[in-house]
Amino acid sequence: SVRVSGTDARSLVAGGALLIDVRSPAEFAGGHIEGAKSIPIQELSRRMDELGDKDGEIVVYCQSGGRSAMAKRLLDSNGFTKVHDMGGIGRW
Repeated sequence: SVRVSGTDARSLVAGGALLIDVRSPAEFAGGHIEGAKSIPIQELSRRMDELGDKDGEIVVYCQSGGRSAMAKRLLDSNGFTKVHDMGGIGRW
């Protein structure tokens, strides 16, 4: 899947998109993007009710891009229509 650029991700978030960090709680505690919500990848399937409208804009990121790609596939397959995979946190 095509990753969204850091620039586009920032624009989406500025416009109200949810920013979801799917790394571990320890990684999140060690530093994250301001305003991001921590939902570790292994908790995502049972916490989808925290994401609101399935047609709302969502940006997901992780450490290097593997987990965010998994998160996008999971959300897409559960009916979320505007999920953007930014990949690794360094792209912000």
